Amino acid sequence: MKVLTFGEIMLRLCAPYHERLFQSNMIEATFGGGEANVAVSLANYGMDVQYFTVLPDNPIGDECIRRLRGFGIDTHKIIQGKGRMGIYFLEPGANQLPSKTIYDRAGSAVAIADPESIDWDRVFEGVEWFHITGITPAISETAMQLSLDAVKKAKEKGITVSCDLNYRKNLWKYGKKAAEVMRELVKYVDVAIANEEDVQKALEIKIDVDVESGKLDENKYKELGDKVLSAYPDLKMIAITLRESHSADHNGWSACLNDRKQFYVSKKYEIKDIIDRVGGGDAFAGGLIYGLNHYDSRQEALEFAVAASCLKHSIIGDFNRVTKSDVEKLMSGDGSGRVQR
Repeated sequence: MKVLTFGEIMLRLCAPYHERLFQSNMIEATFGGGEANVAVSLANYGMDVQYFTVLPDNPIGDECIRRLRGFGIDTHKIIQGKGRMGIYFLEPGANQLPSKTIYDRAGSAVAIADPESIDWDRVFEGVEWFHITGITPAISETAMQLSLDAVKKAKEKGITVSCDLNYRKNLWKYGKKAAEVMRELVKYVDVAIANEEDVQKALEIKIDVDVESGKLDENKYKELGDKVLSAYPDLKMIAITLRESHSADHNGWSACLNDRKQFYVSKKYEIKDIIDRVGGGDAFAGGLIYGLNHYDSRQEALEFAVAASCLKHSIIGDFNRVTKSDVEKLMSGDGSGRVQR
């Protein structure tokens, strides 16, 4: 199974040691972005994965490609051209202080890329599974067109398409509402991934869900999934992540999967002393893609995705630096954290 992911990767600038931004003179520079994060997960699990984007033709773009190659990701389809590397600043939260993200990505190479310049036949050569998120079409009007062109071409070629709806209110600034775009894009999707806010804001499909109570009603999420599947008859399944946010350091974490025939609910993890939750959803998406392609049952696929994402909360940076054996060990019930000797 050859997988291709497409989106924007950014330079991530983060305050160290849970400090506030610029509290000290130090700042950590790494790379990260939804679709690249998924590609890293898949490469770590041994899958054949390619990543496509448009990067600046400068040393920062070159270094980004080197980092991706270091994970075993095929980067030969990446285009380098005009524009800059998008940046996001992260201020890690703790206890009752939430994490904060500040975007500085206007004019990035992928945001200004000409849709007519992309040869999607070349990009999709040999690809069997394509993954995108709702972040990319939110970046700019041209990035929106790239996203729609991509899913349409993938569907035309019979490629399985997965999409993490990933609603980002701070990005939809070029005149279109998220729902105007995402309701069209999802028509070409086979596997949707979301949380309840993504569904309500990106697709404008709503149910009465109380996410503030600390207790999530699984039946409500079955109802939500049923509504999405009813609205999009070509959609094969939807996975919805269930996060109970007790504080910035303590989350309950589980997920459900609705494939029209059956409703699956995963084991729930209580994640305490969170190190970094950024990229947790991408770790879930990567785990689900791997699981759906390697396990006989969809319950197992869902459990792999949730366990993979649970582990990501203990790893600094966007990328989920865990192996298949790490995830399967947690799946089997070994979450003690004992030293391995």
